[in-house]
Amino acid sequence: MAFIREIAKNRQLYVLAIPGIVFLAIFSYIPMFGHLIAFERFQPVKGIWGSKWVGLDNFKFFFGGHDWLRVTFNTVYLNLLFLIFGIGFAIILAILINEIGSTMIKKISQSLIFLPYFISWLVVSLMILAFMSTDGLMNNWLKQMNIDSINWYQRVYLWPLILTLVYVWEFAGYYSIIFLAAIVGISSEYYESAKIDGATRVQQIIHITIPSIRSVIVVLMLLGVGRIFFGDFGMIYGIIGDNSILYPTTDVIDTYSFRALRQLGNFGMSSAVVFYQSIMGMFTILIFNRIAKKIDPDSSLF
Repeated sequence: MAFIREIAKNRQLYVLAIPGIVFLAIFSYIPMFGHLIAFERFQPVKGIWGSKWVGLDNFKFFFGGHDWLRVTFNTVYLNLLFLIFGIGFAIILAILINEIGSTMIKKISQSLIFLPYFISWLVVSLMILAFMSTDGLMNNWLKQMNIDSINWYQRVYLWPLILTLVYVWEFAGYYSIIFLAAIVGISSEYYESAKIDGATRVQQIIHITIPSIRSVIVVLMLLGVGRIFFGDFGMIYGIIGDNSILYPTTDVIDTYSFRALRQLGNFGMSSAVVFYQSIMGMFTILIFNRIAKKIDPDSSLF
């Protein structure tokens, strides 16, 4: 009865939420039945319910060798780099933009740093190719400084750094807008009191600005950790492609499962990899949510 009274009291709000609920159900919950393919020898002609059930056989494809350790480590490692440096630079950008006195310059700066977010990964991959190909801009600059050219697409150890720089360039502006909105909402009385006490601008940022946006930082970190087992397929495959030389440091679960599906044509084996990915992501967000609840109870998801 309490549930019915709640709906009757806020029926306008629930009506507005219907499109979002329907979208979530169609594209997030109904597709979860697709995980059944991980336990089947799936044949598209027979469908999910008509294909033969094979139990855990498909998981032997993934866990039978050492590839699962490599792609799992790469996925977590790259996502941690993206998360830490992406949010870290976003906070710095938001603080710097907030310190700009001119409204016009502030708006122009926001637009410029937000612009990379709208560039597709295909375009970004072509830009990187122009920079790092054998006769690209980077090697031309090195030649001008009398330094031997570098074959960037064979230097395995450099690509975690390169991908991190690209990710920060693409997303730091987007996250900085979120932090900037939180900073603008901080009461000016805090800063005025700090000025009276003789606090410098740097001290105000450290002791007022950053603690005031802590909840936003925790939420974004929590959302990022929730996807730590999901590599950015569009980014990594768009930039790396099928360059097997770079697999030791750039091959993630998403690219591995896609390559398995494309080369083997086995839906069940690829689905087993994705199922493992989903389970690990679920446990990760449960653990981090408990940690976040201890740090800031108001910032936890549940």
